[in-house]
Amino acid sequence: MAGKHPSYDKLGMSEARRKKKIAYDKAYHATEERKKYRAALNKANKKAGTYGNKDGKDMSHSKSGKFSKESQSSNRARNGQNGKSTKK
Repeated sequence: MAGKHPSYDKLGMSEARRKKKIAYDKAYHATEERKKYRAALNKANKKAGTYGNKDGKDMSHSKSGKFSKESQSSNRARNGQNGKSTKK
């Protein structure tokens, strides 16, 4: 459910800030660039046979631009904090 993520409370977000972030995220993920990014990952997932089979694997972008199989938890946990790369 949008707007009720536990991290918002952890970060001490006010209701106004929460609404602003949700609006920003909605607009950001609706851009053509993000749609193409998601489409490329879905296509790679389907080609690798991991799409929708509940095997716990995702296709992850590497620094070289190639895809590699990786556990969903590892792939989604890497979020680029402390100046680190978001890519494997």
